[in-house]
Amino acid sequence: MSGARRQDYDYLIKLLLIGDSGVGKSCLLLRFSEDSFTSSFITTIGIDFKIKKILLDNKWIKLQIWDTAGQERFRTITSAYYRGAMGILLVYDVTDEASFNNIRNWMRNIEQHASDTVNKVLVGNKCDMDESKRAVPTSKGQALADEFGIRFFETSAKNNSNVDEVFQAVAKDVMARLRDTQETSSAPSSGSGLPMRQPASSRPPAKKSSCCS
Repeated sequence: MSGARRQDYDYLIKLLLIGDSGVGKSCLLLRFSEDSFTSSFITTIGIDFKIKKILLDNKWIKLQIWDTAGQERFRTITSAYYRGAMGILLVYDVTDEASFNNIRNWMRNIEQHASDTVNKVLVGNKCDMDESKRAVPTSKGQALADEFGIRFFETSAKNNSNVDEVFQAVAKDVMARLRDTQETSSAPSSGSGLPMRQPASSRPPAKKSSCCS
């Protein structure tokens, strides 16, 4: 049975959404995975995740996307989920300067808990809001992304602006890194070969989801 399951994708990539509570992580995930939007989301408790399969460069990519709670009291729970992450979306709300300032704290969490090679992207969400409510200029978001040496996108889950693009961009970056690793290593069982069809790193989080849901 597992052999049949392995045939329907070429890469399994685990992505993580992190950022303060209320910045719209769950809305971004819902828009990307189900192409829907609701403004009445209940705050994520602990961890939630969704699966979506996409076609990139003629390869089927199975994305396992984890949505983490932004509240301080859940950070001890979510820290375990950094370990297997291959790509991380750092999300802030363009109308909330505090959520932008906290990106540096989230980046420190990544450095502490995630792999050194994890791909990252900075996301300024809620760009559909009226300019009079904007607290973080686009230029400021771009400057921070440049400082970290990562990509930057402004998104709107409500208007479906740049949502597909940001998930595809980080998935492409991860896939390119995995390909480079494969080319430099002929042993598929070496650590960085894990994300291919039968990824060992994907199995522990699946177990954890049942106990933390």
